[in-house]
Amino acid sequence: MRRHRPRLHTTRLALALLVPVLGAACRSAARGGSPAGTDAERIRSDIAYLADDRLEGRGTGTAGNDSAAAWLARRHTALRLVPIIHDSSEACRARVDLPGGRCTSYLQHFVANGAELAHAGKPDGVPTQNVVAMVTGRDPALQDQYVVLGAHFDHLGRSSDGALDPEAGKAIRNGADDNASGTAAILELARRLAAHPTKRSILIVHFSGEELGLLGSQWFVEHSPVPLDRVDAMLNFDMVGRLRKERLIVYGLGTATELPALVDGANVTPRLDLVKQDDGFGPSDHSSFYAKGIPVLHFFTDLHEDYHRATDDVEKIDAAGEVRVVDLAERITRAIADRPARLTPVRTAPKQVMSSQREGSNVYLGTIPDMAASGVTGLRLTGVRAGSPADKGGLKAGDVIVLFGGREVRDLYTYSDALYAHHPGEEVEVVYQRGGTQHSTTVTLGIRPR
Repeated sequence: MRRHRPRLHTTRLALALLVPVLGAACRSAARGGSPAGTDAERIRSDIAYLADDRLEGRGTGTAGNDSAAAWLARRHTALRLVPIIHDSSEACRARVDLPGGRCTSYLQHFVANGAELAHAGKPDGVPTQNVVAMVTGRDPALQDQYVVLGAHFDHLGRSSDGALDPEAGKAIRNGADDNASGTAAILELARRLAAHPTKRSILIVHFSGEELGLLGSQWFVEHSPVPLDRVDAMLNFDMVGRLRKERLIVYGLGTATELPALVDGANVTPRLDLVKQDDGFGPSDHSSFYAKGIPVLHFFTDLHEDYHRATDDVEKIDAAGEVRVVDLAERITRAIADRPARLTPVRTAPKQVMSSQREGSNVYLGTIPDMAASGVTGLRLTGVRAGSPADKGGLKAGDVIVLFGGREVRDLYTYSDALYAHHPGEEVEVVYQRGGTQHSTTVTLGIRPR
C-alpha cells in the first residue's frame, strides 16, 4: 500500500529469471503451477515466493519485479486464464498456433514515470509491466461485462524512499503483507473462479508501480484492454495478510447503491467484524477506477508496525485469516458478477485538502492511525513509532487526538491539515482523549524519515 502522502487524490521485457524457491511446496509454483495443499498453504506458499530475498523486494523497474511478473504470467498459464493484452512483438507474430491469429500476452508493458522517480534521478522513468488475465464468463449475454480483481505486486525493493526504517539503509523490504498478500489473494480467487466461472467475465490484474503513485492502475484504466463502461466493479486487495480480532476494513460501500446490502449478505457465519467505509478514494489502486466512475471495494486488514519496513516478512502472515478474507471476497465477487442487473454507481468527490500546506512537507510526528476507527470524532491511534516525537510526548495506542496546535481534529484529513501546517522543530500542543479523560502534551515535531 502506498504510504499516505500529503497530496490530492487524482484521476490517477519481462526478465524470466530462474529464482530458487522455498522448499517442495513452492517448487510447483516456480514452474508456474499452482502449489498443492490447502487454501492457506497455497496462499502462504505464494507469499513466501514473492517475499523471498531473492526477488529483492520487487521494486518497480528492477529485475526482481520483472521476475515476479514473469512468475505471475506462468501462474496464469497454469490456471488456464485467458491472455487479453495485445502483443505486437515479432516473437508473438511469428507463432502459427494462435487461435484466430490473435497475438496476446499476459504482460501489459508501460514506462512508469512520476515525481518520485524523477527525484531518484530517473526523469525518463523505468520500464515495467502489469500482469493481466481473464476468466471468461459463462453467460453469453453477460460475458462482455466485467468485474476486476486487482492487487499491486510491487514493493519498495532496496530503496529507503518511502520506508519507515531509513536507518536500515538498502536492506531488502520484502513486503510480505504489502502486497504479496493481496497478490496471493487474487491468485487464489482466480483459481476458484476458473474452476467455477461466473456469468460475467473476471479480469485478474496485478499492478506494478503502486508504491510510486498508483502508476500501474492509472496506466491500466487509460489503456484498458476492455471498454471501461463495461466494467461493473473493481475489488482491490492491499495488505490482507494480518487479520486481527477478525476485523476487516472494507472501503467503497458508498460507491454503488447495492453494495452495503450485498456485502452484508456475503458476510455469513462465522462472520468477520467488518469496519465499513463509504469512501471510494484512498492510497491504493481502487482510486484509479473510482475516478473513472466505477464502483469499488477495497479490502484491508489495517496497518501494523512492520509496514514499509524490512521486517514485513512471510513469518508474520496469518494465512488462515487471509483465507477468510478470500472466502468473503469470493462470495461478493460472485454476487456482483451473477446479478441480472448492473450495479448503480454513486459518485462522490474525494475529500480534499490544502495542497499548498501539504505537498512535499517533511514534518513528522510518528503516529500510526487506526484506519478502522468509526464513530469516533478525532484521530484514534493504533500505535506510535518507537523514539518518535509522539512516543516522546507520551502518546499511546488507543489515544484519540482531538486538537493539534489549536486546530480541531475530526478525522485523518483534518489531522493531516493540522500536522502539515507546521514545520520540523516546532513545538505543538496535542490534546487527546484516553480512557474517557482529556489530556494534553507538548511535542517537538521531527523530520519525516526518508
